Amino acid sequence: MTIGVTIPASDTYAAANLVDELVVQTRQAADAGLSSVWFPQLLDYDAVTVAALAGREVPGISVGTGVVPLYPRHPLLVSALAQTAQAATGGRFTLGLGLGARPFLEPVFGQPYPSPIEHLREYLTVLRPLVNGEETEFDGETVSLHPSMPTAVPGAKPVPIIVAAMGPRALAVAGELADGTLPYLAGPQALSANIVPVIGRAAKSAGRPAPKVIAVFPAVVTREVDATREVLAERLAVYETIPSYQRILAAEGVSHAADLAVIGNEETVAAAVRRYFDAGATDVVISQAGVRSSEDRLRTWRLLGELNKR
Repeated sequence: MTIGVTIPASDTYAAANLVDELVVQTRQAADAGLSSVWFPQLLDYDAVTVAALAGREVPGISVGTGVVPLYPRHPLLVSALAQTAQAATGGRFTLGLGLGARPFLEPVFGQPYPSPIEHLREYLTVLRPLVNGEETEFDGETVSLHPSMPTAVPGAKPVPIIVAAMGPRALAVAGELADGTLPYLAGPQALSANIVPVIGRAAKSAGRPAPKVIAVFPAVVTREVDATREVLAERLAVYETIPSYQRILAAEGVSHAADLAVIGNEETVAAAVRRYFDAGATDVVISQAGVRSSEDRLRTWRLLGELNKR
């Protein structure tokens, strides 16, 4: 059981050079005693590249993406990035992938959004051998691959693949073909009832090792509880418009994404971390710790580092 954090933690907006700042924050996370840092892929910086740079600059801490949407990236390109990051970090990189949300991605990229579960299955079927350094070809409904040159990166160990799966069909595919799941805003009740048993059964049926369940949720150690909750309610409201998140919030018995945010003193956040581990999480990752200030972020990370050492 390990504890990590997502970076950026919402306090990098004034950075003169974002990549430099992300490396600095990675070093701060390592100094605090955390096990891992995870970089989300949005529309600005490249998450795999930053993970590779940060992991190479800061020895000893694991790095990963949390997460890179499959659409519209071809698995051969993602494999090249992931293997490069794995070689650069000496085997400390994990590739976190996600289906993404059609209403947000399709208008941005202007390409048809594929059938998500079928695309996930075909994508992982191709990607797994590629990131293991194996040559492969494939023709499917949503993915086709016929490399004309070598695809393996010398020095890259096999890359673990984690999928941000929360629905039963996506979890079944992740359990069969990936190394685990990285659900965001899945509370302890949803985790124990809807996620852990489903992916566990799928992995067992496929003869795979027990999957990782990396629970990601917002948490802030702060004195400004009400003001922090107000900011997070605004930041997280977008998830309440996405069907997959609507379902996972309903499974937890809450209506708003901010209801999953843990805000308070050290004892409050520590108790929440324990609840997620008790619910079956193999790892916990905290997001949004700097939503109000860098001071809150560092205070939160110090607590998490102490918990991680126990």
